[in-house]
Amino acid sequence: MSPTAQDTAPQGYSDDRPAFSPRAVLFALGMGGFAIGTTEFAAMALLPDFAADLGVSEARAADAISAYALGVVVGAPVLAVSGTRMRKRMLLVWLMLAFAVFNTLSALAPDFALFTASRFLSGLPHGAYFGVAALVAASVVPRDKRASAVARVFLGLTLATTLGVPVASWASQYIGWRSGFLFVGALALATALAVTLKAPRTPADPNANPLRELGALKNRQVWLTLATGAIGFGGFFAVYTYIASTVQTTLGGSETDVAIMLVVAGAGMTVFNLVMGSFADRNMNLTGFVAFGGGALVLLAYPLAATAGLWTMGIAVALMAVLGGVSTVMQTRLMNVAGDAQQLAASLHHAAFNLANALGPFLAARVVAAGYGFPASGYVGAALSAAGVVLFAITLWDARRSGIE
Repeated sequence: MSPTAQDTAPQGYSDDRPAFSPRAVLFALGMGGFAIGTTEFAAMALLPDFAADLGVSEARAADAISAYALGVVVGAPVLAVSGTRMRKRMLLVWLMLAFAVFNTLSALAPDFALFTASRFLSGLPHGAYFGVAALVAASVVPRDKRASAVARVFLGLTLATTLGVPVASWASQYIGWRSGFLFVGALALATALAVTLKAPRTPADPNANPLRELGALKNRQVWLTLATGAIGFGGFFAVYTYIASTVQTTLGGSETDVAIMLVVAGAGMTVFNLVMGSFADRNMNLTGFVAFGGGALVLLAYPLAATAGLWTMGIAVALMAVLGGVSTVMQTRLMNVAGDAQQLAASLHHAAFNLANALGPFLAARVVAAGYGFPASGYVGAALSAAGVVLFAITLWDARRSGIE
């Protein structure tokens, strides 16, 4: 009888694990998530500053943010496949070193063209790092703790929204916007050192090769899982992107109110990331439905909450972070269904989530431009999250029909 998805461990998993501290490994990997999250979200906060300094409009400056997202989409599959034969520990180190160099180049860019190019390059290691880090995290804990281990890697990403971005914004005010990218470069170097010292020295898989990794592209379960995350999680970004505009335009709040609301969103993501990771260890499929379904309900109520006042909006923003559990579920599920193509599938997860970051705001912008107001982004978010429920159900049905689960 062929093994089921639940019986298939990720590459590098072994019950004969060497004597090292899983907590130290997860902390080192989470540092990289913190660095990546800081540069991804801080770039949005620093946009007015680098736009003015580089002599472009804020609308054009947004191209640099899009360039980073494009780098993630391109880099995730390319670097995952090209690094197949490397030890995962060394691949992570090289990815973080490249991340440090490219973010430092962003800080030193003399004009907007070079800045945009450096942001594209900075995005290249993003998806591959998270994908490989998730596999390493899963390899250092018992099988029934894999989802929570992956959640701890993503913890760095969520903490970046509450700690890293405010630090970068503060440094921008007193030192200059370039200091934010230098800060990220330093974090990336620290991560490379931590991973070198703490990550397990597991040998590279002698049977690994790029063609085997590309086999993920023929796996229908991989594509269904990626589509579920790309569309369903787009609901979160549909609302998150317009939090500042909703606070200031709809509720007449101050910049301080915006900062507080973003911290609330980040805190919610951090809490739900850990909670949903723990739940996923017990029942991953149910956790996925709770994340998508709960998110859809909260976002459906968001327009009413966002027009009632800052307190009610804050509650909705905190609760919509339940969608953060989707990331851990989708990442862990890809480990279960990808077979021998673990590295590419895990990395593509982050390319899919950057597509969610593009899809959600794009659709919400159409609704706002039609005159329905910023709170109406909640209806777009609810629709996308509900679509995630449907796609997840189809994915599980297809898996059972195919005998995978």
